[in-house]
Amino acid sequence: MVKLGFTRAYATSLRRVIAKNTKNRFYAFLSGLGVTAVLQSSTATAMVLASFASRGMIGTAAGLAVMIGADVSTTLVAQVLTFDLSWLMPAFLLCGVTLHHFYEHGGRNKHLARALIGLGLILLSLSTIKQSALPLGQSETLPIILGPLEKEPMLALLVAALFTWMLHSSLASVLIISSLAGSGLISLKLGMLLVLGANLGGAFIPFAMTFKMGAAARRITSGNMIMRITTVILMVPFIPIVSEWFGDLPSTTSREVVHFHTFFNVTLALLFMPLVPLLADFCEKINKETDKGDDPSRPQYLDEADLNSPTIALAAAARETLRMAEMVEEMFADTMRALKKDNSKLAEKVHEQDVVVDALHNAIKLYLTRVNEEALDPKESDRLLQILSYSTNLEHIGDIIDNSLLDIVNAKINAQHRFSDEGFKEIISFHNTILNNMKLAQTIFISEDPRLARQLVEGKKYVREAEKKSTEQHIKRLRNRLPDTISTSALHTDVIRDFRRINSHITTVAYSILDTAEQYKDKRRPETSEDVPL
Repeated sequence: MVKLGFTRAYATSLRRVIAKNTKNRFYAFLSGLGVTAVLQSSTATAMVLASFASRGMIGTAAGLAVMIGADVSTTLVAQVLTFDLSWLMPAFLLCGVTLHHFYEHGGRNKHLARALIGLGLILLSLSTIKQSALPLGQSETLPIILGPLEKEPMLALLVAALFTWMLHSSLASVLIISSLAGSGLISLKLGMLLVLGANLGGAFIPFAMTFKMGAAARRITSGNMIMRITTVILMVPFIPIVSEWFGDLPSTTSREVVHFHTFFNVTLALLFMPLVPLLADFCEKINKETDKGDDPSRPQYLDEADLNSPTIALAAAARETLRMAEMVEEMFADTMRALKKDNSKLAEKVHEQDVVVDALHNAIKLYLTRVNEEALDPKESDRLLQILSYSTNLEHIGDIIDNSLLDIVNAKINAQHRFSDEGFKEIISFHNTILNNMKLAQTIFISEDPRLARQLVEGKKYVREAEKKSTEQHIKRLRNRLPDTISTSALHTDVIRDFRRINSHITTVAYSILDTAEQYKDKRRPETSEDVPL
């Protein structure tokens, strides 16, 4: 809840901080420190970095420096959470719940209230863990189970790494290990070994999540894995000595475990910050990009990392849908060129484009189903449906072009028919009208402007009149027994029919924008005299 709350409230701001502070590795380190302190998750920071890297927005060296800062930041959060903050728990919960109800449709304030509730629940859970672990300190069985791990360092590392993987949070894992040490269930030495394992598990989580995101994304998470593994290997032999050092500190065992967690990550930073350029070169060598060519059916803007922030995910889906709309527009224009010049190769190209459009529609649809519906406010839910509806209608337009208009083109080419001059002028005029409506629909989809939406809806009347006029003129030419008109009569009426079907699918985006505008008009600025009423 804390991560989701802050991500929803400040997602673009946090991303801007990372993007602007990566020219210098030390600034990158500080940006990772600050962003992770807000998100309370180095994994979340790693996913943002992977997203940037896959788009070429951040280099490997800068990304590794940010990750080092993120790793250190999680230890500072752990330090804060080990203090007795139980008095803050009811305050966070009360304020969070009150603000959440007060700002039910309040955008950023609602998400900040969610984060406050999450902080209160974190403190409540830590208190519950400590209280539940107290009786376990008297157990005779549990120490027998955990005790042997102290003499088997590799097994202890593996157990802690698996435990961290199950929790999907190294911070939570370290805090639980700290509680076990504070209750006397495990020794300080074993607690340190388990902390090292938790750090290994914490590095594997983002690596697994970005494994299929491409080589650029893997370079950062694999580099993080290399840094963690190397530091663990170097530190394991010195655990007995380090445990004696920390044992002499004037603090409880639970805090000494968290101190060691901080010590481990600070040591990692000191070791690898000077070596970041060398490590980046190594990660680029072991994670080489495979030449897949330019596959137009592969989405360019849909990024799994953006799913953590529904606002950004919806924006990415909208951009991909707009790319799909531009392809459909190009298909429609090429179909007219093929019809005019009897170009069968151009018709085949349009058919191949429809396959790409179908693939993109499927990718957008699956991506939107993975957006956390519970995290969406009502207006964002409406936007999700708008994107899904528009992409579906674009796919239908592509099918009309591929399955009907291309058949007309091929029939004309095979039969070597020729439209009459007047008839073809009507087709061209009708086509230009629909093409302009396509472009207007794209503008409406991005701007969500109700006035443009009304203009597109009102344009349906003009299309109907143009169809009616074209039909009347066509009948007149038939009565005049024009040879070209008679031979292409069926083709002419089918083209006009398909054009109108396409226009109906285009206009659908305007209706969804108008419905949303009507629903939220009381929450926008007061309507001025310049606004046109529905």
